[in-house]
Amino acid sequence: MSDIRHHIPDWMMRDYVAGALAHPFALVVATHVSMCDECRALMGTHEVLAGAALEDVDAAPLSADLRERLFARLDDAPPDHVRPAPRRQGIYPGPLAEAIGAPEPRWRSLGMGVRQSILHDGPDGSARLLFIPPGQAMPEHSHRGLEATLVLQGSFRDETDHFGVGDVEVADENLTHVPVAGPDEPCICLAATDAPLKFSGLIPRLAQPFLRI
Repeated sequence: MSDIRHHIPDWMMRDYVAGALAHPFALVVATHVSMCDECRALMGTHEVLAGAALEDVDAAPLSADLRERLFARLDDAPPDHVRPAPRRQGIYPGPLAEAIGAPEPRWRSLGMGVRQSILHDGPDGSARLLFIPPGQAMPEHSHRGLEATLVLQGSFRDETDHFGVGDVEVADENLTHVPVAGPDEPCICLAATDAPLKFSGLIPRLAQPFLRI
C-alpha cells in the first residue's frame, strides 16, 4: 500500500527478524509487513545483515552423538505437503486471519459502541482487535509499557498525527493521548501491549480489570 506513512521502527524490525520480539508485537509486524512494500524491503535488509553476522560467528564443535543425529535427519522423508501461506480474509491480512482462527473475530462490547476481540493474552503481553465507531473517542490514557497499533480499516487521529490503513503507531510511557476514530467508517485496528494502559478517568480505571485492557 503506497499510502502508508507510519512504519515499523527499525529496532522493532531488527528484533522481529532475530526472533526476539514478543508474540503480540510480532503479530503486528507480520501483519504490517504483509501490507507494506517498504517494510517488507526493510525486513529483507535485516535478514541479510543477520545472515552476514552469523558468518562471522566462530563455529562451535559438535559432539559425535549430535553430529550423528543431525546426519540421520538428512535421510528423513520430506513432508507430504508444504503448509500453504495463510490467506487474507476480508480486511484481515493472512498472518492476522490465521491468528483470528475463524471467519470473523469474536467481538465483545466495551461500551459506547466500541468492541474488542482478544487474540492473545499472556506474560509477554496482549494482542487484540478493536472496533471503534466513526467519530468515537477512546478514553484518555498513557502507557505503562509499549503499545503498537496497526490500522486495518478506517482511520484514527490523536495528539501526534493521523493514522490510516496500514499505518502503525508505536507509543510508550511518554505519550498520553485520546485516539479518535475517523468520521467516515468504523476504525478497526490491531493493538499490542506489554502492560496495562494507564487511564486518566475513574470509570475506565474501575472497568479495566473486567475489560482486560
